[in-house]
Amino acid sequence: MKKNVLQKVLVLTMTGAMLAGTLSGCGNGGSDDSSSSSSDTQTATEDNSTDDTAADSSADSTDTAADNADAEADAPAADAAAGIDGWEAFGDNVTLKVAVYDRGVEGVPTVDDNYWTKWVQENFGDKYNITVQYVPITRTDVMTDYALLAAADDLPTILMEYDYPKVAQWANDGYLATYSLDDFAQVAPTYYQRMVDNDQLSYTELAGETYFALALRPYYNTTYTYQNFVRLDWLKQVGYNEVPKTYDEMVDALTKIMEAGLCEHPGSPIVANKMVAVGADTQNYPFRTYPLNEEEWAVYGDYNIVPMNWEPAKKYLQASNDLYNKGITNPEYYITDDETWKADFINGKAFNYSNYISANMDFLTSFYENNPDAELAVVPADAEYGGSYGYRTDNPFGMIIGFSSQATEDQLKAAWMYMEWMTQEENLFTMQWGVEGENYNTENGLPVSVADYEGDCKQGFNNNKDYWCVTIESRNAGTIEEIIAATTPTGLPQDFTQDVIDFYNKRLEISTTDYACTDAIYAVTLDSASEYSGTLASLWTEYYDTLTMCKPEEFDAKYEELSQKYLDAGFQAIIDERTEAYNAGNTTKMK
Repeated sequence: MKKNVLQKVLVLTMTGAMLAGTLSGCGNGGSDDSSSSSSDTQTATEDNSTDDTAADSSADSTDTAADNADAEADAPAADAAAGIDGWEAFGDNVTLKVAVYDRGVEGVPTVDDNYWTKWVQENFGDKYNITVQYVPITRTDVMTDYALLAAADDLPTILMEYDYPKVAQWANDGYLATYSLDDFAQVAPTYYQRMVDNDQLSYTELAGETYFALALRPYYNTTYTYQNFVRLDWLKQVGYNEVPKTYDEMVDALTKIMEAGLCEHPGSPIVANKMVAVGADTQNYPFRTYPLNEEEWAVYGDYNIVPMNWEPAKKYLQASNDLYNKGITNPEYYITDDETWKADFINGKAFNYSNYISANMDFLTSFYENNPDAELAVVPADAEYGGSYGYRTDNPFGMIIGFSSQATEDQLKAAWMYMEWMTQEENLFTMQWGVEGENYNTENGLPVSVADYEGDCKQGFNNNKDYWCVTIESRNAGTIEEIIAATTPTGLPQDFTQDVIDFYNKRLEISTTDYACTDAIYAVTLDSASEYSGTLASLWTEYYDTLTMCKPEEFDAKYEELSQKYLDAGFQAIIDERTEAYNAGNTTKMK
């Protein structure tokens, strides 16, 4: 299959209101972890002013005609059964390479060779003469890993990422194949129909060509699965019987904790304890003024590139400076990575630590082992540390899936078969929950994970999440209350189930207001973002440290100076290009 390289301008066809097997037993031996809507359709525009473009267009037309002829020859008969009932084993063995995150987490099985990768091979691959290979992708350096694989002509058949700008860049760089949704629906009808039912088809296209498939993200607008745990016992010792909900109250409590000798530098849930150059650790949503101005939201409110020149980002930096100068922030925060922060929390040297909830949370187990008399609480959803309880909702889709432009037609079909197979209820349930009597037990008709399971069937990170995320973003069994109960850690001195349910209910209430904010998605690729994002990320790390560590009286002048440098280094170009896209109607809109 030829590589598909897009023109400089790529326009997404936006439809409607976008944004809205059988197991053998395992021993306990060695341990290894809305309906679819439609509206105006935008069409792609192409620059045909150069001879090279015209030649490319002519060549593409010839290739497309040949591809269409091949597709017609390979197309299934009209009366062929759709889905699994119509599948047959490939005559020649097909190698299917599937990307899987390698998060570098200790205590979990090797991501590309474990009980569960073998289970997929035995129950899916062997049946259809497909060799399933998992390709580790470093979670913290996704784009570099994919670039190296592309350069070596060794891209996985299935490429996956959560951030739309990244997958759009892959399309722009020629990594991705276009495909037919009709053909996809014939092979994977369950997966396809779910995209229809959840109004996701509008996200599958670029420049009138289909590039992506979208996994399901249940409860995307409540984002309850990530929780921030704080030392409630310390708060009680300094006069607070519950978690403070305002900036001033939290600073007061943390200051008293230091004065009482409970912790030298407790840190704070107000800003991230670890600062790396990604937007994910600099979420300024609570520092925004609501209701938001839509153009500002579209131009500045992006998750991937820190909008240093926007007022909410300045407020975030001022809070970081304040916490540092009060001694709340560890003076060595800039060399404190996530594992160090976690260890400090476990050893009683940090006030808080945050992570995704799951049935087994090793840091909580270790925390209570080291601090048997301690008491924790979760930060409530209506805390207003930035002046509001604004927060970033997730996109209404989970993983964004693309298919390698280096893949053969058989490999492409095998990828669709894999996605459909993983979506089947019995297969998905087994991948998510494991083996009954080993990974989980059934109580009142619902699965309950076995805490701290260390047998042969041990699952990967977050209950095998990085394998089944190709179809859905969370485990679901029962009502939301039952789902939370099943995914909240058990066997601890404290039960956080009700706390997380309360958090969810408050987020659900907030989700109907302006304070629940989904980032804009651009219907065009932004060349400036691709060109300058790396430089700006590096500068943000440097400038963040300077502005955090400077004296309070120096902050304003330094901020003005560094903000201008940030603009000059490429952010102004990004602002201009985003503004142009917004004015042309090439972005999603606020709800």
